[in-house]
Formats: sequence, structure tokens, C-alpha cells
Amino acid sequence: MRIITKGTLRVFWEKYPDAEQELKYWHEKIRNASYSSPNEVIAENPKSDTVGNNRIVFNICHNKYRLIVLFRYNLQWAFIRFLGTHKEYDQINDIKNI
Repeated sequence: MRIITKGTLRVFWEKYPDAEQELKYWHEKIRNASYSSPNEVIAENPKSDTVGNNRIVFNICHNKYRLIVLFRYNLQWAFIRFLGTHKEYDQINDIKNI
């Protein structure tokens, strides 16, 4: 899949260095994958869950950080919509439309 806004990952791990290796691993795994449904993403990524509207939330660093990605399966695109601390994630009001 093509990952849109990869720079978001780099900016984040520069601020939170403990997330760097896990985010790099996530990036490579998703980049080399081909998904056709949310169920496929969840099946291959046990630290993830669907939040609706083609968005998947990934737990990063034992749930210390959260990554929300919007998938366009027909185009094989993954858009990073949010990357932040769990506390910041908890403050999102409309997660399905982020």
C-alpha cells in the first residue's frame, strides 16, 4: 500500500524517540501489504482495531501512542490521519471523521 503523509511518522518519532522503531516497523509492514478490507488489516495487525468509516487505529508502544489510518482499499492507499499520545487520542470527539 502507498502510505500518504509518511513525514508525520518522522516528525513524531523525533519528538518521541521511543516510538521510532515500532513506527518504522509499522510503515514497512503496511507498505509491503495489500489489503482489500478492514478485516484483513485487523487479522494481520493484532494491535489494531476498526473505528469505522475505513479507519483503523493502531496501538503503538504498548498503547502509549495511537495511530489512526484511513484506508482506501480500491486505490491501495493508507492516509495517516492522526498520530499522538493515548491522552490526545482520548480527546478526539469524532474519530470516524478524523
